[in-house]
Amino acid sequence: MYDGRKGSSNPSQQTVHLLTAAGRAAELRVTQRLADQGLSRAHLALLSALAEFGPHAKPDLAARVGLAVPDALPVLDDLLATGLIESFHVQIEHRREVVTVNRAGREALERLQTEAAAVQDELLAPLTRGERAQLNALLRRVCAAADRTERARTAPAADAAAVTAGAAGGRRARAATGGRGARAGVGKPDAPAPQ
Repeated sequence: MYDGRKGSSNPSQQTVHLLTAAGRAAELRVTQRLADQGLSRAHLALLSALAEFGPHAKPDLAARVGLAVPDALPVLDDLLATGLIESFHVQIEHRREVVTVNRAGREALERLQTEAAAVQDELLAPLTRGERAQLNALLRRVCAAADRTERARTAPAADAAAVTAGAAGGRRARAATGGRGARAGVGKPDAPAPQ
């Protein structure tokens, strides 16, 4: 089996390619089982997020699952129409529509999780129970490390954006007060700046 060492003849057996192939096989089977129930991966993602994290405003829920709002809205409309979620309005700053999973949605989610477990059993049939547990533990470690790496990679950009926004806010505040304001905790906020 290819393990990355020099001289191996089959790089398609490299772990990264095998992970991709296994993921593709799982995705096809799960997608088919969802489609058999008239649902998609997006339906599953939104239902799962509502069940795990509770009620959300529609744009916030879309962001949580990584969907653009225009893509999430029709899926949420489907879930509302089929009675798997409910919506209500709240007044926070301005009126917002909030959605929440209901009993029918939780029951549907349980059925979908049963389907996912069946796919898992089908794909992992060649492995013993111990090998399945070991594979799960290893994949959790790999995914956690990948998540940390991604957060570290995107954090500098987010920090830079926050610094830029903060600097712009400070410039606006100084402009609004005619250049007056507290400096490093010296003086009162409305006191003129020392000359």
